[in-house]
Amino acid sequence: MGHLGILKDEYRALVDRLEGGQVAFPEPADPAAREAWKEILEILYTPEEAALASRLPVAPAGLEEIAARLGLPESDLRIKLDALCDRGVVMDLIHPQTGKAKYLLAPPVIGFFEFSLMRIADGIPKKRMAEALHAYTHGDEAFVREVFGGDTLIGRSLVHETAIAAEDLPEVLDWERATAVVAEAGAWAVALCYCRHKAEHLGLRCDAPMDNCLSLNEGAKYVARRKFGRAIERAEALDLLARSRESGLVQIADNVQRRPTFLCNCCGCCCGQLDSINRLDLRGVNPSGFYAQVQMEPCVGCSRCARACPIAAIEMKPARQEARRRNAIKPEVDLDRCIGCGVCADACGKDAMHMARREKVPYVPQNSIERTLRMAIERGHLAEILFDGGAGRGSRFFGAVLKTLLALPLAQRLLASEQVKSRFVRAALARIQDPTGG
Repeated sequence: MGHLGILKDEYRALVDRLEGGQVAFPEPADPAAREAWKEILEILYTPEEAALASRLPVAPAGLEEIAARLGLPESDLRIKLDALCDRGVVMDLIHPQTGKAKYLLAPPVIGFFEFSLMRIADGIPKKRMAEALHAYTHGDEAFVREVFGGDTLIGRSLVHETAIAAEDLPEVLDWERATAVVAEAGAWAVALCYCRHKAEHLGLRCDAPMDNCLSLNEGAKYVARRKFGRAIERAEALDLLARSRESGLVQIADNVQRRPTFLCNCCGCCCGQLDSINRLDLRGVNPSGFYAQVQMEPCVGCSRCARACPIAAIEMKPARQEARRRNAIKPEVDLDRCIGCGVCADACGKDAMHMARREKVPYVPQNSIERTLRMAIERGHLAEILFDGGAGRGSRFFGAVLKTLLALPLAQRLLASEQVKSRFVRAALARIQDPTGG
């Protein structure tokens, strides 16, 4: 690990700026994890680049707006931003009609953590980066608690459609189906799995395929444009999806109903989201609308379901048998832990494991704005999101934000009101009365 000593002011300003996003980059207490935290910053940014990034918006903004904010010529700024985009620490979004770019500071996840290891060859030292990321995320719980410590999560599990009974398929909503999520996207790209690539450099990679991380819509366009992966067609994306199901991988998508930006094919050993469940017993992903249910009659106690479960939510337990001295061994599902992925049902060869509809389907935000606001409220970042470090945001931005805020449950509206000491926002939140009359 490199040693930065006391964190330089440029990096400290950047860390403070990252708190304005949906997920911050918190400083850990553990000394080794703190050195890794500093190492990640040093690998990704020079001090000059960190100073520039610390003044970038966390919401998309045009080159002209950013140049005025930073007091730099647009031509010079474009060169600097392009270099940061190529490294995955800044993201650019291209308007499909005008071709104009809007830029925003990439968060740690989904963001510069993943982009740093999505390519085999570039200027980032891969083994050094993998070791720093592992030391930071596993040596101290600060970042894991930041990412997974709220009710709203970044990813959601998608049930394997092959594990659902034919009569139940018509009831599955399109945004719950991986095939529909992929088929309805406007762009597709495939890249190296960040988690397995990191595990490979640590000597911990499993035998699951590496080249199967799907990006969709605007995420796919960015990944292909900046060469973190390659653009593919719909047919190849659907084929990759099917092969990943056959490999017993969990399909985890962006936790939104509309226009998701990624769909990962994950294993319980390498995936950071599933690792948070296995290692720390946290809610790593939003469960699907299904859960695993055992049909005891055909079960032969082979334990294939328990061995296939990526989060160890199935335990084989003894069960009494009539007129037999020896117990049978049957699976028992921990419903509080089950994420409804369907891997166990696909692994069962006796039709003994089925996916049943949950009585209460876990809530999934409508879009990225709602998810970002929910995460910001739960993690205490709402004021930074709204006011963006003092930058003036347009009326359309505030209109979209307030529309989403007003649709939140009363408890979250009250929490938002406490976080943002602004009469403007408090007055808007007060327009809707408590629907329960409380």
